[in-house]
Amino acid sequence: MANVRAIHSVGTSIVTFLRNTYPPLLDGQAMPGCGFELLSSGQLAGPVDEATHIGLLLYRVTMNEHARQLRPTPPMRGRTPPGPLSLDLHFLLTAWAANALDEQVALGWAMRQLHLFPVLDASSLSPEGGWSREEVIQLVPAELGTEEMMRIWDALDPAYRLSVSYVARVLNIEPDVDRDEHPAVVASRLAMGVAA
Repeated sequence: MANVRAIHSVGTSIVTFLRNTYPPLLDGQAMPGCGFELLSSGQLAGPVDEATHIGLLLYRVTMNEHARQLRPTPPMRGRTPPGPLSLDLHFLLTAWAANALDEQVALGWAMRQLHLFPVLDASSLSPEGGWSREEVIQLVPAELGTEEMMRIWDALDPAYRLSVSYVARVLNIEPDVDRDEHPAVVASRLAMGVAA
């Protein structure tokens, strides 16, 4: 299972995938030059670069409702250890450009890429997350209503930008439990006898 750096690893991996697959030409026509960036909400508080780029913002983290009660097996020395922390990561994929054509083409291309390749496996996830070979993260489009989308952008400094939301699920963070932290209880057997 992944470690606490896996949250950042998912966002970094999505941005790296988009950056590495962005084509200079599409259908025989030049694509607008486009940068890709994992954003923090603090970055949005400053001046925003109007050069064409796609930003990915993690705006919410929730517990995965289906994996909440997972417990590892077998128990450690007779006691049940905590299960993994199972999370869903909510992202906004946002287009920034000085004109409508570049903004819409870049966002449309990025959405198509995530539609065609909706699964990140250990080979495409950055290594700092401590991923195991069998772990995968699925990217699912998430429908946000207009009111909810506006509420998110009202909380951020820049004016609204063309955005689409995705959920990355399920991220299982391994509990940091020292398996030797609590040694097993040892019972002693005493022999009773009569002294002569």
